[in-house]
Amino acid sequence: MSYIDEHKEQLMNDLHLVIRDAEEMLKNTEQQSSEGFRAAKEKFERTLKNAKAEVERIEDLVVTRTKEAAKATDVYVKENPWQSAGIAAGIGLLVGLLIGRSR
Repeated sequence: MSYIDEHKEQLMNDLHLVIRDAEEMLKNTEQQSSEGFRAAKEKFERTLKNAKAEVERIEDLVVTRTKEAAKATDVYVKENPWQSAGIAAGIGLLVGLLIGRSR
């Protein structure tokens, strides 16, 4: 998993945690009865519902794009095996050189 993927996953986990915490907070405020509080609570519930839907939409989009990228990579490798092997060897060489320098 790449550095960016790890951060995306952490962000999604954090968003899920915030949503869970907010839902729990709403459950714990059932006894509040002032009109202003009820209006604020309803607005917050709508915002929370929209945030959950957006998180789900983003997750679906990321999964779809990841599958498309994997499919495109697979097609490229099958159509260009020698170029793919050369690219992989070049990347391996660069990584090896970088590791060798850091020691």
